[in-house]
Amino acid sequence: MNAIAYLRVSSRAQDFATQKSAIERAATARGDTITDWRAEKRSGKTLTRPELDRLRADARAGHVRRLYVFKLDRLTRSGIRDTFEVIEELRAHGVELVSVSDGFALDGPAAEVVLAVMAWAAKMERLAINERISAARERVEAEGGSWGRPRKIDHRGREKMIAMKTSGKSIREIAMAMKIPKSTVARVVSQNLAARKVG
Repeated sequence: MNAIAYLRVSSRAQDFATQKSAIERAATARGDTITDWRAEKRSGKTLTRPELDRLRADARAGHVRRLYVFKLDRLTRSGIRDTFEVIEELRAHGVELVSVSDGFALDGPAAEVVLAVMAWAAKMERLAINERISAARERVEAEGGSWGRPRKIDHRGREKMIAMKTSGKSIREIAMAMKIPKSTVARVVSQNLAARKVG
C-alpha cells in the first residue's frame, strides 16, 4: 500500500534522519511504500502547524489511507484532548495510523487507555523540558551571562579576531578567549582571507 509519513522536530538544529529511517524500515516490513513525506520543524505544543493542517485536510478529503509517524508525540504534545482530536479525526476518515516506536498498536480494546497515558506523558515531558530550559536561563543570567543566540560580531570584535589569528592563535583559542562559537570565528577569518584575495 502507498502511505504517507509525518515527521516533526522541534528545533531548526535537528533533522529528520532518525525518524525517516525508522519509518522506512517499518513500512518496508509491512509491504508499504511511503510516497509522500510531510515534515516540519515546529513545536508540538500546538495543533496549528502548516504540514499537520495540510495532512488533516488531505485526510478529510479521503487522500490518506495509512499514515506513519515515528512516535505519537510527533503529532502532538499538547495533551490528551488534542491527541484524541487528531486521532479521532483521522480514524473518522478511514486513516490507519501507524506509530513505529511507541511499542503498541493504536487499535484494539485497550487502545484508548494507552493513548491517554501516552498523550499525558508527552505533555509532561514537554513541560519538564520547558522547566529545565527556564532554570538554565535563570542560572546563566544570574552568573552575568546572556541567553539566546550570540550577538553579531561588531567591527572591533572582527579586528580583534583577525589580529589574534595573525599572531598565530588557533580558531579554538580565539573562540575560547572571546567566548564565542568556533564556527563564528572560522567564518570571520575566512571572510577576511577572501576579502584579501579580492583586494
